Amino acid sequence: MSNAVLTRAFALLIAFSIATTFLAGAMPDAGPVFVLTVLVLSGLKSFVILSDYLGLRVARPIRGGFTAFLVGFLGLAAFIYAVPFAM
Repeated sequence: MSNAVLTRAFALLIAFSIATTFLAGAMPDAGPVFVLTVLVLSGLKSFVILSDYLGLRVARPIRGGFTAFLVGFLGLAAFIYAVPFAM
């Protein structure tokens, strides 16, 4: 794995972390929009870590399985968060 790939991954992780921090400071009481945004950002960060740091970019079937798990897990988290609002 080249240094350029790791540097790009690190820069993306920093950018996603800054975006999360900015959203937390700008909209502390945003509610569902904020929670869904944070879930999406955490999913993107997880995908970058899996693809670049763990080297799954070259193992597409394994990365696809991890991606499906992440999407399912984050979808479940969003569903559990949304259930009280539906009642």
